[in-house]
Amino acid sequence: MKKRFLAALALPIILAACAASNEDTSVVAKSDIVTHNWILTKVDNKAIELPEPFKAPTLELNQDMAANGHSGCNRYFGQAELKDGKLRIEKMGMTMMACPEPAMEMERVMSGTLMEWSDATVLGNELTLTNTNHTLTFKRSDVK
Repeated sequence: MKKRFLAALALPIILAACAASNEDTSVVAKSDIVTHNWILTKVDNKAIELPEPFKAPTLELNQDMAANGHSGCNRYFGQAELKDGKLRIEKMGMTMMACPEPAMEMERVMSGTLMEWSDATVLGNELTLTNTNHTLTFKRSDVK
């Protein structure tokens, strides 16, 4: 009788531990991030602020992981890679317009982060890319 009681007590604890570890180890899948337009909302957990007429940077990935978007001043393009929950855009190219600050600083942070491997997480409508230098937080938008 004692063994059954202990087993009944232990079972919910074991199941809860298994469920919690499954959530913590989830890896972003390609299907979580492709075919969406992602709009940058935060850099290093601070809301972005760009004066008019500048618009928030964007990121778009198609089914073949071709990437493109607006980086703050210029348009960019390249081939994205997703490996073990990490994302980067390899061989990024971009237009070469000059813009006033803070658009150029935003572009440096955005393009620098996208070209380096970053941990990618998706929670609801948010995509977060985090590397040793910056954290970029994007919100999914259906408007292109």
